Amino acid sequence: MAPKVLISDSLSEAAVQIFRDRGIDVDFEPTLGKDKEKLAEVIGNYDGLAIRSATKATAALIEKADNLKVIGRAGIGTDNVDKEAASKKGVIVMNTPFGNMITTAEHAIAMMFAVARQIPEASASTHAGKWEKSKFMGVELTGKTLGVIGAGNIGGIVCDRARGLKMKVVAFDPYLGEEKADKMGVEKVELDELLKRADFITLHVPLTDSTRNILSAENLAKTKKGVRIINCARGGLVDEVALAEQLKSGHVAGAAFDVFSQEPATENPLFGLPNVVCTPHLGAATTEAQENVALQVAEQMADYLLTGAVSNALNTPSITAEEAKVMGPWVKLAEHLGSFIGQLTDEPIEEVNITYDGVASEMNLSALECAAIAGIMQASNPDVNMVSAPVIAKERGVQISKTTQDAAGVFDGYIKVDIKTAKRARSIAGTVFSDGKPRFIQIKGINIDAEVGEHMLYTTNDDVPGIIGALGRILGEHEVNIANFTLGRAVTGGEAIALLYVDGVVDPKVVEALQATNLFKQIKPLSFDV
Repeated sequence: MAPKVLISDSLSEAAVQIFRDRGIDVDFEPTLGKDKEKLAEVIGNYDGLAIRSATKATAALIEKADNLKVIGRAGIGTDNVDKEAASKKGVIVMNTPFGNMITTAEHAIAMMFAVARQIPEASASTHAGKWEKSKFMGVELTGKTLGVIGAGNIGGIVCDRARGLKMKVVAFDPYLGEEKADKMGVEKVELDELLKRADFITLHVPLTDSTRNILSAENLAKTKKGVRIINCARGGLVDEVALAEQLKSGHVAGAAFDVFSQEPATENPLFGLPNVVCTPHLGAATTEAQENVALQVAEQMADYLLTGAVSNALNTPSITAEEAKVMGPWVKLAEHLGSFIGQLTDEPIEEVNITYDGVASEMNLSALECAAIAGIMQASNPDVNMVSAPVIAKERGVQISKTTQDAAGVFDGYIKVDIKTAKRARSIAGTVFSDGKPRFIQIKGINIDAEVGEHMLYTTNDDVPGIIGALGRILGEHEVNIANFTLGRAVTGGEAIALLYVDGVVDPKVVEALQATNLFKQIKPLSFDV
């Protein structure tokens, strides 16, 4: 059955058509997002939810979304989505961080011009029939120093545009390397240095605990007298009350704000001040940007629902369509390995180490790790998936680590999962053959070669005669057909294992009959989603 998507905010018809062209059943209800009760009634019918900012994907809504697999936000901000609740529910949250980058950067430049030349106030004065040419004395941008706080995607475009305006650009960004700064033609500085030197300051960082009020009263006091401040990023980055006082005192010559700590902003300490330009969060408000993010979110959601490709996800590793094709069998292998251990382990797992060897070490390790952890967790909770598994593992205090190494052995690559509990340690390794089928190649350090089947039976025993006969006889007596039979042992007379691929579910009576032979230390029916 085709995936079903609900669009509960206003997206372009072209975006709606993308879903239809890809064979996805789509309901376009652009006003439904504002009716939270109606939305809650119908959300359980959909695999995907495409939104802008009007729809609030709260924990309560997500809890009712039993079939939901992905929420796509047309735009960069996802404050209206409860990402923690989505992760626990196993729902991927995507945004479109690149569709409105140019538009937002251009708005910051426009706001810088507006505050430098007092354009809004001069326009209002002229419209009123006044001719106050001498009143509106501005400043040039050429030759001035622009301080950019956050030189990522949008900030980087602002840096480029500012250099084109012949401004000197200094940037504060802990993640900006010296080499990258040189390529961008900007000078990397610490925040205090930027505050001291900048004639204009523009912010381009997300709102986090470390960036909240980054322009605090204390930091505003460190700025150069006559500085002008532009914020087109996120409300809450600037102490608006402190800034208003600095504007009134004349220490800050002007400010231009597109975002505010409380939105919609009907009142604010900055409102009414003559040297402040304000716009109602218009950073992404261009025809081109709105179309771009709508088309982008439709393509991303369709790719995920149809091929498993994950782009711009905020709560799970991204996997390109090309990676999905190559990695598909390896992701499945990682899930099988985790599932094997999860089904065998009854006590809480304390540590997980995943070894990636050879070609596996060159893949998207985050995705492989999520698959392995999901396999482990699904033994106790079948609803867990690659999105929710890491969250659940973290909540349970599971320590997860990884090891990568060059090809070591007869295989081009393999994945090995080791776990520790308070009582024991377990390990299993597997690889993917050229036919694309995952195989188990080692259990408890014992080499084997076992195809993964939907229904399997795992046993451990001492290496003594009669094991094969007992297994064959008892399964035959219970009419269980064996598709594949794999044996392995550590040393002659030591510990041995058997892994059987059978045609149906192993009945508990089979386990009881095997236990009655007193030949087996462990007998465990297994099932895998193949």
